[in-house]
Amino acid sequence: MKVLVLALAAAVLPAALAQQPTSLPPGVTLWPKGVPPQGIKQKDNYGDHIVSISHREKSGFVEIHEKKADVMIVQSGTATLVVGGKGLNLHRTEPNELQGTSIEGGTSIEVGPGDVIHIPVGVPHQYLLKPGTQITYLLVKIVSS
Repeated sequence: MKVLVLALAAAVLPAALAQQPTSLPPGVTLWPKGVPPQGIKQKDNYGDHIVSISHREKSGFVEIHEKKADVMIVQSGTATLVVGGKGLNLHRTEPNELQGTSIEGGTSIEVGPGDVIHIPVGVPHQYLLKPGTQITYLLVKIVSS
């Protein structure tokens, strides 16, 4: 029996170790199954781009990034994304970042799992969620100079 257990362990262990790297080359990041190791609040800033997971359970503010483009990949849930038009009641939240209450004249699209969205620098955008819904998406912010 002991020999059988050792033989089984010898066969399975290399495959298990191959799936769990102990160290990665410099600059390589792994988020197993799309979740940052330190949780959903983790943001990895690489200087010219930022990677994070965003989760919303209610509608967000209008956002306008003056020096960042957004690339989003929806992982779960659904929402209405309003893009373009004119942001209303805008105020500066930090350098090169504006937020507002709503968008006038924007385009509304329903987004869900698997959708990939690119929002260029300076384009107003806002997620609107129906009560009881949620959306989770991978967010890559590409910083322009």
